[in-house]
Amino acid sequence: MKIYLFSLGAGLLVGVIYSLLQVRSPAPPLVALVGLLGILVGEQVIPVGRQLLTGTSLAAAWQKAACATHIFGLLPGHHGRAATTDSPAQDKKAS
Repeated sequence: MKIYLFSLGAGLLVGVIYSLLQVRSPAPPLVALVGLLGILVGEQVIPVGRQLLTGTSLAAAWQKAACATHIFGLLPGHHGRAATTDSPAQDKKAS
């Protein structure tokens, strides 16, 4: 949860600086968020595509590439629990 608060604080700080400089943000908020989502999903196209070419199902390829963790991060309430079994966090627990 702390990272979300830091992110919000950084955004607020940038907003205050923009206001003091009397400039507008470079993109409307919704357009910027959709663009960021596109970047995150686009980063997963190649890893998932490679898995699909080897004959893996879409659901398995999505999980193997850890797409959900990459796109959404570790959501609040999932402290220390990784989305896939081959993640370093779970490897340390197994050791």
